[in-house]
Amino acid sequence: MSTTAKLAGLLRDEQGPVAFNDAVDEDAVPVEPLTEHDDAISAMSASHGNNMQFRCYRGFWISEMWAPGVVAVHRSFAPRADDVLVASLQKSGTTWLKALTFATMARGAWPPSSHDHPLRRLNPHLCVPSLEVLYTLGRDALLDMLPSPRLLSTHMPLSLLPPSTCKIVYIYRDQKDTAVSLWHFMKRRHPDLTFSEVHEAFCYGICMGGPAWDNILEFWYASNAEPTRVLFLTYEKVLQDPCDAVKKLAQFLGQPFSGAEEEAGVVTEIADLCSIDNLRNQKANKYGSIGGKISHESFFRKGMAGDWTNHMTLEMAERLDSILREKLDGSGLIV
Repeated sequence: MSTTAKLAGLLRDEQGPVAFNDAVDEDAVPVEPLTEHDDAISAMSASHGNNMQFRCYRGFWISEMWAPGVVAVHRSFAPRADDVLVASLQKSGTTWLKALTFATMARGAWPPSSHDHPLRRLNPHLCVPSLEVLYTLGRDALLDMLPSPRLLSTHMPLSLLPPSTCKIVYIYRDQKDTAVSLWHFMKRRHPDLTFSEVHEAFCYGICMGGPAWDNILEFWYASNAEPTRVLFLTYEKVLQDPCDAVKKLAQFLGQPFSGAEEEAGVVTEIADLCSIDNLRNQKANKYGSIGGKISHESFFRKGMAGDWTNHMTLEMAERLDSILREKLDGSGLIV
């Protein structure tokens, strides 16, 4: 069956989510960078880190580049009750979580073994759009074109998201590995950026959606208070047992696997489809770019735990760990 015919059936049967780039014609909404919040943004406190300019909005650091979108999402985004948001700090497993969640939710329309599966044709970021990016580019009208349920993503802290009853899946990663991953990612555009600069910024909490510890704690506390609305995953546990994570995702999203699905190996197929190695080797992720600036292949590096040992001294590691332990003390979250 062709992609067009498959999509038509998908929309008709109201199954979802639909891959963003399959559901919308981006050219129908031209890029018109948002400017209405420029005065408010210029009045915010500023800081610099990782070769980026940041602004402080309601106690959180947001990159100046995406600040217009963050403010707009906070003030005007209208969630649907059946929206699902995947949330994370940058380089904490965002791409992987998008793939896992999409494949789990869409498995009725797109069995993971399907040769034309969206994750075999599209980068995960083209399946699951970023709220703050679309709003910054003035293309938020595209969100209205998506059929329900919509699967969306954000790096924003919970307190900057509009109140809603929609489900949120959050992923937390060892901040030492996050810092290393961000450094490698940023070096593609800023080759002179040193790891020491990135480490220093992390220790001061300067990152998109940071301070990291406040971002993490908002979702952690919400997951404990409302476990049916917020699911808190840790990158290392997902890495250790991806099949268990897929089953948790399905249960949380109200789409538990049937006995027949488990017998048929659907859980394993989803985990395999979304593995870092498999995604990295897809043609869609070897070529192309997001907005002509960020190459698809840049989203797939090692994807391992503990790579920080190859870049960080023990003193640097202990400094960052001690800050996290102090900030998360009493929360019940162990780092």
